Amino acid sequence: MLFLTFSMKGKERTMQEEYDFSNARKNPYAKLLKKQITINLDANTLDYFKDQSENCGIPYQTLINLYLRDCVANKRHLEMSWN
Repeated sequence: MLFLTFSMKGKERTMQEEYDFSNARKNPYAKLLKKQITINLDANTLDYFKDQSENCGIPYQTLINLYLRDCVANKRHLEMSWN
């Protein structure tokens, strides 16, 4: 049997070969985890969010996510006309 020894916060610990997770709980934050996707945005839209990002110091991907999350939370519906 192989045991690895490592130091964490000044205390020496031994890593076991196997662990028992039968009594483990699910992560309560798992629903909040983000999923990586590919999305096509026009240049003007991307530039808008990048400018906003520079002004507020939040990454533009996070700003886009916050905007879309707000749409979901407030159940916004898209109203468009192609005139």
